[in-house]
Amino acid sequence: MKDKRYLVAGTGISGIGAAALLLKLGAGVMMYDGNDKLLEEEVLLKIAEALGERKDKEQLLAGVETVFGELNDEILDRTDIMILSPGIAIDAPFVNRVREKGITIWGEIELAFRASKGRLIGITGTNGKTTTTALTGEIMKNYFDSTYVVGNIGIPYTNIAPETREDTVTVAEISSFQLETIDTFHPVVSAVLNITPDHLNRHYTMENYANVKMSITKNQTASEVCVLNYEDAILREMAEKLHNRVVFFSSKSDLREGICIKGEEIVYRENGTETFVCRIDGMKLVGIHNVENVMAAAAIAIQMQVPVEIIRETIKNFNAVEHRIEYVTTKKGVIYYNDSKGTNTDASIKAIEAMTKPTILIAGGYDKGSEYDEWFDAFGDKIKKLVLLGATKDKIARAADAHGYQDYVFADTLEQAVSLSAELASEGDVVLLSPACASWDMFKSYEQRGRLFKEYVNNLS
Repeated sequence: MKDKRYLVAGTGISGIGAAALLLKLGAGVMMYDGNDKLLEEEVLLKIAEALGERKDKEQLLAGVETVFGELNDEILDRTDIMILSPGIAIDAPFVNRVREKGITIWGEIELAFRASKGRLIGITGTNGKTTTTALTGEIMKNYFDSTYVVGNIGIPYTNIAPETREDTVTVAEISSFQLETIDTFHPVVSAVLNITPDHLNRHYTMENYANVKMSITKNQTASEVCVLNYEDAILREMAEKLHNRVVFFSSKSDLREGICIKGEEIVYRENGTETFVCRIDGMKLVGIHNVENVMAAAAIAIQMQVPVEIIRETIKNFNAVEHRIEYVTTKKGVIYYNDSKGTNTDASIKAIEAMTKPTILIAGGYDKGSEYDEWFDAFGDKIKKLVLLGATKDKIARAADAHGYQDYVFADTLEQAVSLSAELASEGDVVLLSPACASWDMFKSYEQRGRLFKEYVNNLS
């Protein structure tokens, strides 16, 4: 790898992480970003921070070229491989130019995989990835000496690749954007939790989206496992086409093989043997979607030969991840939940279904091309009032009118939405932030949106 010249496209977290890893490997690096207003010193400073404490840092940085704005042929003629950040569409005009010149294109997870050692667990799906990845990571940490949890969960895979050993287990949350640019990427255990409409402004069709998600299995061998949700009709159909071994989990069906619910217990069945995993009422996580996440994590851990006692104890002590139906506080008898990670309608439906009290729902944000019919169908008699904000508020209001739902109001800011929700709520109610939309219209990320929500809630009198 060190004998190649790399063009890193994108100067965000993924691009900076890729550049730092390549420099550590001794490779030549050119940084490219279409924003011609960027300053070279700012990009180099980010790379320097990612490199950490190294005696040769200045020497490494001196060899970095930066290209902002137009990408000319002279740069491409000196490029062997382009590392494409996941935020950049694979059919962007400059990416098509790179492809036409025959230049190899990798994503940062492909780069990280090639630079790492040990065994990889890859987890994807429309919803539930972060919770399942975090729980799987905790289980692995409680059994294996060297474990890392990386990927879309917030820690770039490239950051830890040089630290991995032959006995390392790496648990990676992988998005569809990241899977578009894999080549040799190879989990020993993969999981696809569900496939529901999302990111169709990027993938265009559900068929494309599903195929990208399932590409996580493409380099697995016949003996290696993919964990799939039996209740997802798309996954059941696609399982028949897989060349590797499939282990199903189900929250509704009584499976003869796989992991499912038996009364108040989660059990694993294989070759006529049933193994007790844990009791549902012994979990700290709430909602049937979290039962599914737990089943997926347990199935993965069992395939990694982790003793069921360690799996059970880890599940029992595991708390919800930040921004996913996260309890914030109770004020004046009103309970506040932060589900900022509910960035599509399916994720938001799962949060709504987990509510057991009258709920004021805060929703709206960046438009990813979603429709809201099933979302409104999930309201039932749970949603007492809908507070709308962001770029989609008018679109959602039109959908509400079409469904005969009139109990909605508008807010200009998230802070105003929180204040308005507090006024609308009575003792015993719930205020739930579950936007059913991405955050990019008003915020840098769903994390920023969620943390601001918690701040505004905690500042209520």
